[in-house]
Amino acid sequence: MRKAFISDCEGPISKNDNAYEITSRFVPEGSRLYAIISKYDDVLADVLKRPGYEAGYTLKLILPFLKAYCATDLKMQEYSAAKLMLIPDAKNTLQHARSIAQAFVVSTSYEHYIKALCQALDFPYANTYCTRVSIDKYHMTEQEKNQLRKLTAEIAQMHVVEVRSNAKSVQDFSDVDRKTIRRLDEIFWHEITNLEAGRIYSEVDPMGGCKKAEAIEDIVEKTGIGLSDVMYVGDSITDEEAFKLVRRGDGLTVSFNGNQYAVRNADIAVMSENSVPTAIIADIFCRSGKQLALRLAGDWNIEALKKSRVDPDLLKRLLRFQVDKSYMVETVKDENVEELVKKSTEFRREVRGEAVGSLG
Repeated sequence: MRKAFISDCEGPISKNDNAYEITSRFVPEGSRLYAIISKYDDVLADVLKRPGYEAGYTLKLILPFLKAYCATDLKMQEYSAAKLMLIPDAKNTLQHARSIAQAFVVSTSYEHYIKALCQALDFPYANTYCTRVSIDKYHMTEQEKNQLRKLTAEIAQMHVVEVRSNAKSVQDFSDVDRKTIRRLDEIFWHEITNLEAGRIYSEVDPMGGCKKAEAIEDIVEKTGIGLSDVMYVGDSITDEEAFKLVRRGDGLTVSFNGNQYAVRNADIAVMSENSVPTAIIADIFCRSGKQLALRLAGDWNIEALKKSRVDPDLLKRLLRFQVDKSYMVETVKDENVEELVKKSTEFRREVRGEAVGSLG
């Protein structure tokens, strides 16, 4: 029976947070600007659930600032290629996935980064879904640039909003955080939208949230593969809707170094510096089905993997990797989910760094 292997990019395949890195490179105090806007994104998408707003819209919100500081399509692509950091064995994992299934990448990342990634991995760009944007098509006057640069400085001085685990409305935030949220609302949905650059917000549609779920539906329709034959790998809030869709269809969902949003919606949690556990899970799922993949993930050991007839080359890669590296593969259950959220979040920070690992 045919299967589909579908993976997010940043996290399961690469260590980058490309939009964060690009903002840090081109915009003064860009790393802080991005962190503040990213947390605001979490507030709107996950807590306030604002109508019409999707997780991952950070990539839309930061574009006017990138344009104001003279980022171009060429500069973004060259920087993305130069700074590409792959998860070890990611290329082998994707190549193996393509040999046993139809393989796709569904990513919130800008197309500039995905093109650089595909070139490095020898993966077909036609099999990717990402945030399509050409920053060069937008015109910006010097007056608008100056206006956006002033807003950059203002936002960078703001407090990073703290999202409490039980927050359900704006009243659940501190007075300082509510003030920050109100001011960011004014900046993004009134001041910038009234600029010529505000056109970006109506024309760019990031591949996050429901858009990732729609991409999976498009893959299913085009390939004729049912959702029960889909394995989806993700790591963040932008994968939540994709996870939910695949789980409803009885497919397999895998969190790879995921944060709380990924782990809580996954069937299997992987914490690893190397992508070979993902390749092995894909091999089992594609050859023998979901139930065996879940059973082996719940009792992960070399002897059981050998008996399941996992591809011998994958086992050799796993044995080489685990000689001096620790990793974990677990099935996610009600009784262990909170523990796995904690472990995976900590592991995520170790692998991707504190700044990137803390982003939603």
